[in-house]
Amino acid sequence: MITDAQFAQALYVLPMLNQADPQVIRAFQQQAFFARIPAGKNIFVEGDDVNAIALLISGAVRVYKVGETGREITLYRFGSGESCILSANAVLSQLSFSAIATVEQDAEAVMIPAPSFRQWIQQYDLWRNFLFTLLSQRLALVMEIVDEVTFRRMDIRVAGFLLERVKNQNPISITHQEIAADLGSSREVISRILENLASQGMIVVERGLIRVQDIQQLQKYAAV
Repeated sequence: MITDAQFAQALYVLPMLNQADPQVIRAFQQQAFFARIPAGKNIFVEGDDVNAIALLISGAVRVYKVGETGREITLYRFGSGESCILSANAVLSQLSFSAIATVEQDAEAVMIPAPSFRQWIQQYDLWRNFLFTLLSQRLALVMEIVDEVTFRRMDIRVAGFLLERVKNQNPISITHQEIAADLGSSREVISRILENLASQGMIVVERGLIRVQDIQQLQKYAAV
């Protein structure tokens, strides 16, 4: 059960609840529960049974796969007001989780138990629409990743990655290994690409930091 204050938080990031009828709201308040999850904690790892689906109130979660060689590739991230489509799929199909979901920023979430979620999907248009929207958003993201991995050069992907991150902070607090894990490459390849970008004056590489010096030139590079 969630408190009135927790429900108010959920209502703020999940405006769809404003259109819910009293029966849906009552079931949500009575059957959902609140959770705080610290950064660095795995919510699920591959092969886990999924006993609840998380609706994130705050924080960020990275969902990724690890290959046989140990390389990682990010499938997607989800944040405030969002959820994990792989969790929803596991709940509805009653199969195990097929990736790894790790909290990147301290998170708060409303958790819906798996039996409740399955029941709500059958009973309420509100939750079916939520699921279909989630599916379409995540499918589009995963298709973008497939396109990038298959057709775009890694140096261009790195430039695009830096341009996305620099919107929020500059210098960017990140290691070469973290970039490699995100893009499904090796640390050595990423280091060579960063050295090349630095030699052209677009970035400055420091320990654990990357400072973008010439955004316009980096944008031109990424558009090649």
